[in-house]
Amino acid sequence: MRSTAGGAAVAIWCHCRVFSLRGTLFAYKPDGMERAFILYLAALIFLIIANAFPFLTLKAQGMVQPSHLLSGAIDIARDGMPEVGIAVVLFVIGFPLAKILIGLAVVGPLAFGRRIVGANALYRLYERLHPWAMTEIFFLGVLVSYTKIINLATVEIGPSLYAFMALILTMLAADSAIDTHDVWERLQPSRAKALPPAEEAEQWVGCHTCQLLCHLPAESAHAKASCPRCGSSLHRRKHDSLNRTGALLLTAVLLYIPANVYPVMTFVSLGSGEPSTILAGVEELIGAGMWPLALIVFVASILVPMLKLISMTYLVLSVRFGSRWHLRDRTVIYRLNELVGRWSMVDVFVVTLLAALVQLGSLANIVPGAGIVAFAMVVMLTMTAALTFDPRLLWDAAGANHERR
Repeated sequence: MRSTAGGAAVAIWCHCRVFSLRGTLFAYKPDGMERAFILYLAALIFLIIANAFPFLTLKAQGMVQPSHLLSGAIDIARDGMPEVGIAVVLFVIGFPLAKILIGLAVVGPLAFGRRIVGANALYRLYERLHPWAMTEIFFLGVLVSYTKIINLATVEIGPSLYAFMALILTMLAADSAIDTHDVWERLQPSRAKALPPAEEAEQWVGCHTCQLLCHLPAESAHAKASCPRCGSSLHRRKHDSLNRTGALLLTAVLLYIPANVYPVMTFVSLGSGEPSTILAGVEELIGAGMWPLALIVFVASILVPMLKLISMTYLVLSVRFGSRWHLRDRTVIYRLNELVGRWSMVDVFVVTLLAALVQLGSLANIVPGAGIVAFAMVVMLTMTAALTFDPRLLWDAAGANHERR
């Protein structure tokens, strides 16, 4: 950023970093629009193929049990857990499909110098879908499920699984190719403005979605105001952040107990059932010699939810008591919570996959348990808590920010 002779702030496109927090502001990516459009188009084709053919097929003693991408979600909904089935459909198909379609509708025209009506609102939705599209986490669930049933029967990999792997790679490549800052500037360029006097700095706020610098007078701090570019609500700090985050964390803590005590599934063989908790599933992987997968599942399904509850509670309390201790480290803790919390959904995906595959009549069946509902709620509540928490409150409480709430 530099100032011209007229006092206007001019942004120089480059790879910029915030030195106090060591975080990247943005990185310019030439030809990103064109590459992203092609990748989104390929991802849509792969998603259609992934839903059109068998995903996995289980064969045991003359019995054949094919499974499609949606089979697990449908079966778990029929077993009396529709909320889990709906969540799986949204996370694995619904939200990824929405990202692909929005990418095609917004990025595609921009690549050719055009834009569609409503593109700003669509891309705002695209930005918010990022943490909830979980194709790569579902694939980890496929690997865990495969190791659990490989000794029970023959498992055949269908063409849909290969298409799903290609879908994951193309979506990751598209997300990497796209320059969010460039997209917003093409949708609606930000005009260079003279830098405001220091005494008026508190009347300006950056939009949390498109990063546009917007005027928000101090007297309208509690009034409803929207970003003129993307339509997001403007706020200096997230409204009632601590109370909402605390309520979500308390609910998650209460649900964490039944999530680990009640069985997440029951393996029924020849009429007798063997309930299995999350920890028991890790022990099974260790017993089968699958140490790397056992470690991944233990970290994602047991360690991460527990540490996330503890660390988020610590962050809320540190703001309440105005702690100045290790501000930068606490901000890093918050960013890690945002990054890894979603991976705990792997156990939910494992149960839905096994419930669809292992349906072999009197020989063997897997029935989802009540624990999986509680566990899915814990993951979603902690993810939402991380989104409602405002990390700038850490610096406000310690008196490190000039701005005020």
